[in-house]
Amino acid sequence: MNIHVSNLAHSVTEDDLRALFSEFGEVTTVNVVKDRSSGQPRGFGFVEMPNNSEADKAMKALNGTNLKNQFIKLSQAKPPSKRPRRGPRY
Repeated sequence: MNIHVSNLAHSVTEDDLRALFSEFGEVTTVNVVKDRSSGQPRGFGFVEMPNNSEADKAMKALNGTNLKNQFIKLSQAKPPSKRPRRGPRY
């Protein structure tokens, strides 16, 4: 299951998220999304856990908890949708 983690403090690292979610089971990937131009974290990320029951337990236990002075919000991530191209770039 892919979990969307929002309301992250800008100081949260991928290692922080991996350690937090690993308490509930195996974590395959962690990604803290960063701004393309500045490289600064955008305040959300994704954690992927292969076992859905472990992921559900993690979501129930961690949703609304305090991580580095921010209350994180968790939800099941939706698969990316195909977006139409915006038009030509010059």
